[in-house]
Amino acid sequence: MIARLEGRLVSKTPDSAIVDVGGVGYEVFIPLSTYYGLPKESGRVSFHTITVIRDDTIELYGFLSQEEKSIFRLLISVTGVGPRLARNILSGLSIERLVGSIRDEDVAALKRLPGVGKKTAQRVIMELKDRLKEGPERREKRIEGGLKGDVVSALRNLGYRLREAEEAVEEAAGTEDTQDFKALLKGALKRLSE
Repeated sequence: MIARLEGRLVSKTPDSAIVDVGGVGYEVFIPLSTYYGLPKESGRVSFHTITVIRDDTIELYGFLSQEEKSIFRLLISVTGVGPRLARNILSGLSIERLVGSIRDEDVAALKRLPGVGKKTAQRVIMELKDRLKEGPERREKRIEGGLKGDVVSALRNLGYRLREAEEAVEEAAGTEDTQDFKALLKGALKRLSE
């Protein structure tokens, strides 16, 4: 999985950016908040990315901050919220307002976002409210990027639910080499198959 991408910005639109990394152009889908923070074309850019694999496509979603990436990961864990809708949600509200709307159970604020109806807004609130109430250290641990986050992302792409993937990675991290992606992934898969 591609977790980070750094290179020269070839082009940008409010929906995506193309980054040249060693002569290969990667299209990265982005929210508006990331678009507004991009440098001018030909400038250097570094994205925190999530790789989404579907039956017929592989898509990269990129963010300038680890926090955006973490919230995106939480959003796509909600039943019925895919990566494009999650990107729309991040484009419509700042992270602070989004988290506040979820904690305050503000269905109306979420319904104003493109593609979000009443049922989807209620589902986002129901599935994320308790997770966003966790203390900052635990929440950071749960949605951290880095190696553990990359292994969780790989497990999610293999079809495992977020919570079970996170738990398996945490268990594996206690016994496996936590500096090696393959060892940590293998350990987590072993725990998920038990």
